[in-house]
Amino acid sequence: MNRLANETSPYLLQHAHNPVDWYPWGEEALQMARSEDKPILVSIGYAACHWCHVMERESFEDPETARLMNEYFINIKIDREERPDLDHIYMDALQAMEGSGGWPLNVFLMPDGKPFYGGTYFPPTRAFNRPSWKEVLTLVHQAYHERRHELAAQAENLTAHLSKANSFGAIGGHDQFSLTDLRSVKEQIMKRADRSLGGFGAAPKFPQTFTIAYLLRYYCFTRDEESLQQALLSLDQMIRGGIYDQLGGGFARYSTDAAWLAPHFEKMLYDNALLVSVLAEAFQLTGNDEYRTVIAETIAFVKRELSEEGGFYSALDADSEGVEGKFYTWSIGEVEDILGAEAPLFCAYYDITPAGNWEHTNILRVLKPVADFATERQLEAGFVRDLLVSGRQKLLSAREKRIRPLLDDKMILGWNALMNIALSKAYAATGEEEYLKLVLRNLAFIESHFAVEGKWHHTWKGSARIPAFLDDLSWLASAYIQAQEITGDGQWLLKAKGLVERIIGDFSDESETMFYYTPAGQQDVIIRKKEIYDGATPSGNSVMAGVLFYLGKVFDESSWVDRSAAMVTVLKPLITAYPASFGNWAQMALELVFPPAEIAIVGAESSLWLKELLRHYLPNRILQAGPKADARFPLLRDREAEATKIFLCRDYVCLTPFSDLRTFLKAVEQQVKPSA
Repeated sequence: MNRLANETSPYLLQHAHNPVDWYPWGEEALQMARSEDKPILVSIGYAACHWCHVMERESFEDPETARLMNEYFINIKIDREERPDLDHIYMDALQAMEGSGGWPLNVFLMPDGKPFYGGTYFPPTRAFNRPSWKEVLTLVHQAYHERRHELAAQAENLTAHLSKANSFGAIGGHDQFSLTDLRSVKEQIMKRADRSLGGFGAAPKFPQTFTIAYLLRYYCFTRDEESLQQALLSLDQMIRGGIYDQLGGGFARYSTDAAWLAPHFEKMLYDNALLVSVLAEAFQLTGNDEYRTVIAETIAFVKRELSEEGGFYSALDADSEGVEGKFYTWSIGEVEDILGAEAPLFCAYYDITPAGNWEHTNILRVLKPVADFATERQLEAGFVRDLLVSGRQKLLSAREKRIRPLLDDKMILGWNALMNIALSKAYAATGEEEYLKLVLRNLAFIESHFAVEGKWHHTWKGSARIPAFLDDLSWLASAYIQAQEITGDGQWLLKAKGLVERIIGDFSDESETMFYYTPAGQQDVIIRKKEIYDGATPSGNSVMAGVLFYLGKVFDESSWVDRSAAMVTVLKPLITAYPASFGNWAQMALELVFPPAEIAIVGAESSLWLKELLRHYLPNRILQAGPKADARFPLLRDREAEATKIFLCRDYVCLTPFSDLRTFLKAVEQQVKPSA
C-alpha cells in the first residue's frame, strides 16, 4: 500500500494498492524530488475515466513497470477534479508540446515542478503509433541524466509560454458588441451544426449546452427560426439517443458517434446540471412536455444515485465488472425474459435487436416519437405509452440487481452550485415545489459543509479540503442569484454580494479585468492561471462577468457593470470567431446588446405573481420581488403599493406600474422587439 491510502478521493484510493510508490501532490513529494534530485512524474485522471482505468491495469499494477517508475521518478497521482488548478497548468503544457491532450495526463517535471515532456495514454507495448510506457520511462530517465540542461531550458521556455498565454489584454477587443456581431456568432455556430442529427461538429459529440442556450436566446431577441430549430433538434436528438439513459434518466458525458447512440457511459453531475438548465429554458420557450418529463427523470436520477443529505456526489463510472457500459446495455433475450409478451413492441420502439445496435449488445434509444410509432402500427398512443412505462419500470428494477458502476462520492462545491442553479431553473419553468425544496436544502448543505471558519473549500468528503477556486465561488454566487429570483428573498443577493467582494479581493489581477483561477497566497503552483474557455463547464471568468453585471445592476455598483462589460469586450475577437469555446461568454454579449429588463414585483401577492412570471422565458432580466418596499435594493426602494404591482424599468427609470401580468408581458415583448 502506498501513500494514497490516506486520501479521500475515490480516484486516488483506486491507486492506493498499486506497486507504484505514489505520492499525493504536496510538499512531501516536491521536497523528495529536490533532495533526491529526481524528475517528477505527475499522472492526472479522474474516477470515471475509462482510459485511466485501462492504463492502471496495464501499467501501474505491473510490478516491473512500477519498479522502473519508483527507481527513476518521484511519482505523484492527482485527481483532476480535486486539483483542477494543477490539471489546467499541465494540460496546457501538454497541448503546447503536443497540440492535443486528454486523460490520463502523464507529464514529466523538473524537481521545481516545471514541465518538460508529457503525453496521455501509453500502452504497455508499442501500439496505436505510440511508444510503450516502459520505453517512455527509460528514454525520459536517460535524457534527464544525459541532456539535463536541454530539458531544463525546455521547461523554462514552456513555463514562460504558459505565463505569457495568461495575459488577455493583447487580444485586441475594444469595440462594443453589436447585433451584427451576434449574428456572426450565430453564423459561426451554424457552420458546425449537424442539421440532421443535431449537435455541432463530428463525433465524438458533446452536449454543448452553452451553444444551445445561445441559440435559444438569439431566437428570443431576433425571431431567427434557424437558431430555434437547431437548438431544439439538438435537445430532441440527445434525449431520444443512447446518451440519455432511457430507463433511469440522466445523461452520459458524450456520444462516441454522430447519432448520439453510443455514449461514453460515465455520468457526471455537471453535465446533468447544465442539461437540466437548458432544458428548463427550452420548456419555458416551447411548452414541450417532453422536456418537462426529461427534467423530472434527470432530477430523479440525481436524487436517487448522486445525492445524500442535501449534497450531490460527483460522478458514476463508465465501467462495471471491468466492461464499459455493461450496467446499461441489454441483449434481446434478457428483455424478452423480463417483459414476456410486451417485449416485441418494447424492443421495436427502443431499437433492441438480436444482433444488437452496439458491439453485439443493445443501447436503448428512441427512433421516432411515440405518436408516430403508434400510428404506424395502428395502435392507440396511450396504450403504447403505458406499455413503455411498464416495460421501463420492469427493466430498471432488473438493472438495479446488477453490479453497479463505481460512485465517485466526493462532493465538489462548484458542481453542487451548478446543480443548484439547474434546480432553480427547473422550479422556475415547471413550478414543481420539490425542486424548490431541493434548492434550499442543498444551499444549507453547501454552507454547513464547504465553509469552515469563514473559508470556502473546493471538496467535501467527511471533511472540507482544498481552498475553493474561482469556479467554485463564481458558480455559488450565481446560485445565490438564482435562489433569490425564485424565492424573492433578498438575503441571497446579500450573500452573493459578499461573495463577490471576497472574489475581487482574493482573485483579481490588478493589471487586467480577468480573475485568477487560484486565490492569492497559494504556493504550490508554478503560475497563477486565468481560465477563459467555456468547456465542459463554464469558465469562472465568464460566470463572474454575468454575476458582476447582475449584481452591479441590483446594487447600483457601476464599477462592477463596467468591469463585466470590459471582460466580455476584450474577448470579442475570440467570442465571434470561436463561439463553441466561448458559449457562455456569447450569452453575456447578448446582455450587452439587449440590456436586461429590470423587474420588481411588490405587494401582498408578490410570491404568487412571481411564480407565474417565472414560467415565462425572459432570459435578459433582473428580477426582484417582495411584499413591500426594501431600501437595501434600489429596484425595490420606494415601491410601496396598496395592491400588487409589477414595475418594469431600465437603469431604474420605470414605466407606469402594471396591475396585471398579461399586460406586463406584452410590454416586455415590446422592449426586446426583434431588430433588423
